[in-house]
Formats: sequence, C-alpha cells, structure tokens
Amino acid sequence: MNMKGMKTKLLIIALCIGLPLLMSSCVSHPDVPSSAKEAKSLPAIFPDYCNVTVPYNIAPLNFMLPADQYEACVARFTTPDGQQQTYGDGVKVQIPESEWHAMLDASKGRTLKVEVWGKRVESGEWIAFDPFEIRVAEEPIDEYVSYRLIEPSYVAWDFMEIAQRNVTSFEESQIFNNEITCNDREKGQCINCHSYQNYKTDNMLFHVRLSNSGTVIVNDGKVSKVNLKRDYTISSGVYPAWHPKAKLIAFSTNKTRQAFHTANRNKLEVYDEASDLILYDVTTDSVSVICADPELLEVYPTWTPDGKYLYYCKSVPLPEELRDKDIRSTFEKVQYNLYRRSFDVASHQFGEEELVYDAASENKSATLPRISPDGRYLLFAKGQYGCFHIRHHDADIFCLPLAEDASPDVDLSLLNSEGFQDSYPSWSSNGRWIMVASRREDGNFCRVYFSYFNNGKVEKAFMLPQEDPEQNTFLLKSYNRPEFMIEPVRISVDEFSKVFQ
Repeated sequence: MNMKGMKTKLLIIALCIGLPLLMSSCVSHPDVPSSAKEAKSLPAIFPDYCNVTVPYNIAPLNFMLPADQYEACVARFTTPDGQQQTYGDGVKVQIPESEWHAMLDASKGRTLKVEVWGKRVESGEWIAFDPFEIRVAEEPIDEYVSYRLIEPSYVAWDFMEIAQRNVTSFEESQIFNNEITCNDREKGQCINCHSYQNYKTDNMLFHVRLSNSGTVIVNDGKVSKVNLKRDYTISSGVYPAWHPKAKLIAFSTNKTRQAFHTANRNKLEVYDEASDLILYDVTTDSVSVICADPELLEVYPTWTPDGKYLYYCKSVPLPEELRDKDIRSTFEKVQYNLYRRSFDVASHQFGEEELVYDAASENKSATLPRISPDGRYLLFAKGQYGCFHIRHHDADIFCLPLAEDASPDVDLSLLNSEGFQDSYPSWSSNGRWIMVASRREDGNFCRVYFSYFNNGKVEKAFMLPQEDPEQNTFLLKSYNRPEFMIEPVRISVDEFSKVFQ
C-alpha cells in the first residue's frame, strides 16, 4: 500500500474511532442556574419518576417538564459517591445509555439524587424544585417485554403488531404484524394473545383471527399453525397458559361480544355469551375439556409454578329474574370468583373445583389471576363486574397471599391509579417486579407500568421509559397484554409468515 493509501486508511480508522466520542460530545450538559426561586414542591415531570424504585438494568428514565409552562429544564444527578452530571435540552432530559447505566451501577442498592430546575415561559425566571430520589434495587428486571400495539378503537383496526422491547435500552422490534399474511383486506386480520412457557421463547404462541386464522405455535423453536377448534368446543383457543413442566397449554374457549354505552364512563362492555376451559397437548395435537358448565362462564386459566394446580375465573349464577334478559339488564350483575383444580401431569387428570377467592360476596368481580414465581402470592384484577377490566375505570390490581409465610395484607396503592383502569398484572421471572397495563394517563390509551415488589411491599409504579419522553403523549397506540420475557423472540416475521403459505 502506498503512503497516500495508508494515510487515507488511517484517516478512516480515526474517524470511526472518534465518531462515538463526537456523538457523545453532542449530549447537552448544561450549567445549573446560578440563582433560582424555590418552588417548594416536586417537579411535575412526565413521566412521573419522582421517588420511584427501579431495577439496576433499566433504560434511562428520560423525562420532560410541561412545554406550555417551561422553556428550559436542567437536571442534576448525584450518585451516592458524589459523582455529578447535568442534562437538559429544551424542556427534555435525555440521558445517554452508557452514562445512565454507569450511574445506576454506582447507585445499586442505594439512591440516585435528582435535582430539577425549570425556566418559566412567561417570566423567564428559573424555578428550583424539591429534589427527589431514584432508588436503585439490587434485583434486575427481565431484559425483554412484549406487547401488542393497537389503536384503542372498538369495532375496527388497521395495522397492528406484536412487538418486543429490550427494557435495558430503547431497542424495539416486531415479532409479527397483521399485514404480511392477510389475503382478505375486507375481512382483515387480528393478531393477539402472545404467550410463553417459563418466560422463554422457544415454546410460545400467538393467535391469528379472521383472514388466515389459526394459532401459531413454536415448539422447541419449530413453527407451525394449528386449528384448536373441535366439534365439542365452542370456539378455538382464546386466552392461553403454558404448563411450566410439560408441552401442555390451558385455554379458555369464548364466544365474546361487545356492547356500547351512550351514558356511561366505561364506554364499552366486552363480555362472553359462553366460555369454557380446554387443555391442548402440543405433542399429540389433541384437545380435552377441563370444565364446561353450560350455565356459567370459565375463563383466564393460569398455572402454579410447579404445574400442580390450574387457577381460573368462573362466573356466579345470575339472579333468576335476569337469566333470560339481554346484556343491557345483566352486565352489572356478571361477576367472577377465583377457583383452582389440582392437576396430575402424568395422567392429565384434574381434581375437583376449589373456591380460592369469593369476590362476588364483596359485590366484586375477580379476573386475570397470575401467581408469583415462588408460588407465594397471587395477583389479579378486580372491579365491580365483568371479565374485561381494562375497560372499567374502577378496576385495580389486588394481591392474595397463598403461602403461610406470605405477607397477609399487601398494599398496592402505589401501584394502582385512582379512577382509571389498571389491569393485566404479571410477574417478572425473579418475582421482584410487577408489570401492569394501565390507562391512567388519559383513560383511553394503555401504557406499561412497573412496580418493585419486596417481600410483600409494593413501591410506586413507573412508566416504561422511552428515548423521547414525549413518545407516550403522541403514540396513538395502546400497549396490549404486556408479557415479561428473559430472551427475545429470534424467529423473524418472514419465518413466521411461512406457516400461512
């Protein structure tokens, strides 16, 4: 190589090495205001990350001040060993991932102090807010979550996808979308109910409805599409639960309908005309009935971590005078209790039904049970009535102790919102983090929230962080059925689509 070529190569190498440094240098590290008026209150940042407890591996908690009130924001972060850094660009605080994770590593098991200043739009005056803390837990959160992204419409949809997000960064990718295999545009295609065995993705599933319908199942990494409808079931499989020890999946089978309110804050009712429980054997492609009470509704199965019990929800009988009435007369009277049945994995036989929680005796309805990985606690959604609480403003998450040494009274007031829909609870694989879907920001769009669970104590919930803190104000999609994963789905969208050919 001649001298000119060598110089060119060295220049390219230098530019490649220097590019990350150049990009890092573009990060705004503003000076703290020399003088400011004390607000004597916490900053009204969005998302609200004041005094939350977070895992040490979470993505940067970027936030912003209200743009209609402030024109600039400066935030100073101080680690327990005294290291400080400032951030701020306009009204937003966006922290480089490498610098953020270095601060979390230095604060693990302790607290990160945050001070915020805002410059008023009208007066140009700087305001100094009360400092707050971000407590950094020693336990990590599962690296991935997945969710369906869908418009919060009621009778129609256009593009929808099942996506996965690395919560330690801002990387998001598609698992599947409803356009790639849809061959009937008028009929459309719905995709939903992604589910995993033991938080791993080598055994997983999701449903495809309407055009090209079927259940897509991944069995030890191999993809197939199956039809779960049988002559003796009311529908194909709907809400799934993988057995933790065997290639078995419990499903509900549902005849689901919608009704609409004209003068009710809840706007919409999603209800079942019929629902039963079935067991699907992945290996033999066989379906057996678990329970099918012709008068009552069974739904939302979930297994204990040892696979010895199946928990589920079951409706209580309607009053005699309402049994032949339509949904307009009965919707507020449909309530569900929590039950369980023992299960023998060798024979696939279930035991007798046992009542676990009598919500109806409190004039309430309990749905969506999820059991902690250690088997000691049961989370569920509870509202006044029905089985689709993500549409009910009174819905909250509750916790039922299952073990003798479990805390008898778990306070979830810092997890739940007031007057908004909180539903679909789930546990991280280490049992230290709770994830819920909530419409608490505006009553319309579901967002993902996490909360730290520490020996029965539940800390303040915080929103899934985004690179741009404004993202969850302009994203016109709801996060549906968020699920924890310890690894990403590695099968591509194109590879999934091949089972429809």
